[in-house]
Amino acid sequence: MRALTPLALVSLFATPALADPIVIKPILDARLRYERVDQEPLARDANAVTARLRAGFEARTGAFAFLAEAEGTLAIDNHYNSGVNGRTAFPLVADPQNVELNRLQLQYRGLPKTIVTVGRQRINLDDQRFVGSAGWRDNEQTFDAARVEWSGVKNVKADVTYSWSDRTFWGIDGGNRFGPTRYQAIGGDNVFANLAFKTKIGTLTGFTYLIDQDERLVLANSNATYGGRFAGNYAIQPALKLTYAASYAHQTDYARNPNRYRADYYAGELGLGIKAFTIGAGAEILGADHGVALTSFQTPLATLHKFNGWADKFLVTPPDGLKDIYGSVGYGWKKPGPFDAIGFAAIYHRFSSDRNDRRYGDEIDVSATAKVKRYTFILKYADYQAHGFATDTKKIWASLEWAI
Repeated sequence: MRALTPLALVSLFATPALADPIVIKPILDARLRYERVDQEPLARDANAVTARLRAGFEARTGAFAFLAEAEGTLAIDNHYNSGVNGRTAFPLVADPQNVELNRLQLQYRGLPKTIVTVGRQRINLDDQRFVGSAGWRDNEQTFDAARVEWSGVKNVKADVTYSWSDRTFWGIDGGNRFGPTRYQAIGGDNVFANLAFKTKIGTLTGFTYLIDQDERLVLANSNATYGGRFAGNYAIQPALKLTYAASYAHQTDYARNPNRYRADYYAGELGLGIKAFTIGAGAEILGADHGVALTSFQTPLATLHKFNGWADKFLVTPPDGLKDIYGSVGYGWKKPGPFDAIGFAAIYHRFSSDRNDRRYGDEIDVSATAKVKRYTFILKYADYQAHGFATDTKKIWASLEWAI
């Protein structure tokens, strides 16, 4: 499987494709962002101004599509700790300078209701709680993988991936010089498998994630997770919509993980949309093994910024696990004045441990987003109050994004 490449896949099916015209679509995606971090007890605040550009193309002919995309990140103002630049007097902003081949993939759609993708690719599964591209970071996470998606039965979709390398967002300077787990890439035999069934009231998904991380300093991230998720919505009235989601998973050690443990994951969320206004509440529990010290439910390949507060204080689940109780409100407008859309959101989190009844603090997150044509403007703020667990942290972001 490790020898399977885009060129090898082309050789299997290339002859029928040659008679079809080639259609080329450009890829261009730019981001300019300012991030400020005030973190106790560090005396200096981080002030990061970064510019990120992705450029490439997708060429389609017949049943095949070939995609190539490069990515570069420039630190215009580098008064911050990128995680790999050694500037540890500043708080961490995990957007290091970088130049890389972000995606290089071949896709085949010649079989009925089947998509096969081989190469370096972006993978986002379900809500990205277990596998995602970490798109909030300038250098996104991609995977060297072979993926098959099949939807040959009505309302059913099977999605299976074998990945032999996780290409992290630490970039070309990644390694263990400045942090024990900040590798550019982590090899292993990873398997992601989803089976989803769509109903009138939501989608039920069963999943298996086998994460095998071969690098010596991250062996403890290897785990086997089995679970299910149900998510959907129901229109009570034309202007009144109920949304809901529930998940459960069980996790154990896997491959060369030196720890032996079992831990459970629970999540539930309920929301109500009243025209442009939304309100919601939820709870997420990443459990700890009650018989084993220093072991808890981990999701090392997730899009972690989406979960447990934007201040990113819980990217690694604490040894005693994590309970996150949260509530949110939001409001949005479509076509207000010159804008295509404007939205506001606020979220409150209350954090505590799963084991030993410890309080982990509180966080308030606020965001404003505006879209006009190809431009997106984002303002975000996070205020985490530690209450003795970690360190008080305030973050603010202002970004401008553009894509074709």
